[in-house]
Amino acid sequence: MKYPLLEQIQTPVQLRHLPDGELPKLAKEIREFLVDTLSRTGGHFASNLGTVELTIALHYVFNTPEDRLVWDVGHQSYTHKILTERREAMNTLRQYKGISGFPKRHESEYDTFGVGHSSTSISAALGMAIAARLQGHPRKIVAIIGDGAMTAGMAFEALNHAGEAKANLLVILNDNKMSISPSVGGLSNHLAKLLSSSLYMTVRESSKQILKRLPPVHELARRTEAHMKGMIVPASLFEELGFNYIGPIDGHDLPTLLSTLHNMKALEGPQLLHIVTQKGKGFPSAEDNPLVYHGVTAFDPETGKIEPKLGTHPTYTQIFGDWICDMAMEDNRLIGITPAMCEGSGLIKFAQFYKERYFDVGIAEQHSVTLAAGLACEGLKPVVAIYSTFLQRAYDQLIHDVALQNLPVLFAIDRAGLVGADGPTHSGNFDLAYLRCIPNLVIMTPADENECRQMLTTGFKYNGPSAVRYPRGHGVGVPVNQALTTLPIGQGEIRRHGQRVAFLVFGTLLQTTLEAAESVNATVVNMRFVKPLDVNLVLQMAQQHELLVTVEEHVIMGGAGSAVNECLQASGYSTSVLNLGLPDHFIEQGDTATLLADCGLDVKGIVQAVTRRLGGG
Repeated sequence: MKYPLLEQIQTPVQLRHLPDGELPKLAKEIREFLVDTLSRTGGHFASNLGTVELTIALHYVFNTPEDRLVWDVGHQSYTHKILTERREAMNTLRQYKGISGFPKRHESEYDTFGVGHSSTSISAALGMAIAARLQGHPRKIVAIIGDGAMTAGMAFEALNHAGEAKANLLVILNDNKMSISPSVGGLSNHLAKLLSSSLYMTVRESSKQILKRLPPVHELARRTEAHMKGMIVPASLFEELGFNYIGPIDGHDLPTLLSTLHNMKALEGPQLLHIVTQKGKGFPSAEDNPLVYHGVTAFDPETGKIEPKLGTHPTYTQIFGDWICDMAMEDNRLIGITPAMCEGSGLIKFAQFYKERYFDVGIAEQHSVTLAAGLACEGLKPVVAIYSTFLQRAYDQLIHDVALQNLPVLFAIDRAGLVGADGPTHSGNFDLAYLRCIPNLVIMTPADENECRQMLTTGFKYNGPSAVRYPRGHGVGVPVNQALTTLPIGQGEIRRHGQRVAFLVFGTLLQTTLEAAESVNATVVNMRFVKPLDVNLVLQMAQQHELLVTVEEHVIMGGAGSAVNECLQASGYSTSVLNLGLPDHFIEQGDTATLLADCGLDVKGIVQAVTRRLGGG
């Protein structure tokens, strides 16, 4: 057998039957299995190599699934999946009709909370802990949160409430940064074992009760304890929030992990265990460059060489990255802002060349938007580079702090529409619906990479809030004009003349629609603007055609097609309309082309939908 220990284990129950001395061997096999599997499927690589020992220890010490493990973000949960009846399905990871790259409640009883976005674990786990108390159930609740997720305000809101609620909750802070590595070692591990022991806790609490009778002595003891712990561990913040803080300890030291978790399992009230892990642990290329190996496509497991992504045309993210550098050179008022998505949003070059004008605010979408509003108030021109799915988390700030004050903030919205392997937690299917109802906001949908550059320039030079939404992946291959030219706001263009049917297309499905139009001899309009809508052009098409077909890679409900429907109704037109877009359900992961075909948004699906509406079958 290639993996003699791992192949014996399908469930955590079987894991708990292993002698603890065998667990380091199991960790080695799991790492080898992860490298072998992900080299073929791709996926989140470095983060999962860093949490192998932690995951083994959690399932070994706690009685899962009765005890609840709540993962944050979830892209470090592959070992968890392997140990919970899904090892043989890992070859389908993040693929069409395969298992998800994130925990999902319907996938396994061990996935206690579905995740994909950051910083939700402590809130969810606290809810479970309070529920257990109200129900009189002794189950243990554990939240596992990465240090990046701790940059979000939501995590601290939950920590603050957890301390006040005094729920029986264990929070594990998985710190994979190098800044505190000197604190990790024999002394720190020994202190963690000591501080988590029941003897220490008993002595500590008893001493406090005795010393309270002597106030000056009690205050001296409290300050001395805080000072001594502060020299060894960064405990003060968490203890002020009501947590008993333990750590930091080496997150790859299984004996220390096991003994500390066993001790902490017996403790009452809010507990926080701080562990330090290494991203990419056990795979030298990923250890040396965890950013490159955070999320990988297929790669050579021997050399670590990542296979190049297919596509000769630049991606829309690259178009944005080039544009923001060019615009920054022309206008020194430009400020680039991103919530922890420097590489994903294409800002690496901008961050290098314009350091003073670049702000990565961490996983703090709300702050990123209001920061932009403050900058705009002082005459600067902020550009917020953000994924569509993450902008959802800053909706109030978008309305209250930017649009209400009509501030010139440009939102460069990446990953609009379907995103492929990351699935429904990361798809940007709802932005047009939640954006177009906001007053003052100009919303643009480029059909290709050249138009994307033009629209970014248009939005930047517009004296008010604006948004340009563009998809993940490569452009269609049109030449890109390097000039920073603008488009007339609210004007579409006719790209093909036909009869009976007019397609009104919003975004990058234009090329697909042009091909479909050849089969039905239809007019094709590149609408460009969702808001303000080109009303004159819509009404012109309604007068000249018996059927209008709106096309968008966005949910039909509330989307750009709905804007066309509203326009016709308000103008008293009764022209027949067919809205094509994404259906009213969450769409699972898979190849984007396959998913679009499932939704009827490929050439064949569009032609069939129009033919049926015209009565041709």
